[in-house]
Order: sequence, then C-alpha cells, then structure tokens
Amino acid sequence: MKTSDLVIQLLKKEKVSQKYIAGMLGKSPQSFCKRLKRDTLSVDELLQIADILDITFEQAFITKEGTRIELSNVKTGGQI
Repeated sequence: MKTSDLVIQLLKKEKVSQKYIAGMLGKSPQSFCKRLKRDTLSVDELLQIADILDITFEQAFITKEGTRIELSNVKTGGQI
C-alpha cells in the first residue's frame, strides 16, 4: 500500500475532504490531488496532516538490536 493510499483511507475515516486538507496545507485542491496520485507527499506534509486532524503520525526504523529511530508528532506538547 502506498503512502497516498493511507492518506486517502485516513481522510475517508475522519470524514475530511481532500479540498479541506489542501487548503489547510496552503495548496490548491488540484495540486494536492496530483501529489496524492503521484504519491509524492513529503514526511513534513504527513506530519502537517496529522496536526490538522489532531492525530498522531509515526514513522520509524527499528534496528536489529531494537533501537527505534523515528519521526513522530505524538500529541505530548506538540513537539515533533
């Protein structure tokens, strides 16, 4: 599953339109739709989408030793 598929699924579940998210990101709906179709959303944009929806986004690598190297916007003070 592509990242854009996850975003589309999330927006459906949260009952939020692509147009709304595009506006909140400062993009036109057409531009945002093209980015979704090309699957070219950046991690920063994914973090922004999570902030807009007031949800948590996590992305991590986990080494063989179990070390977690991650990006997230866990809602504990809004720090990333």
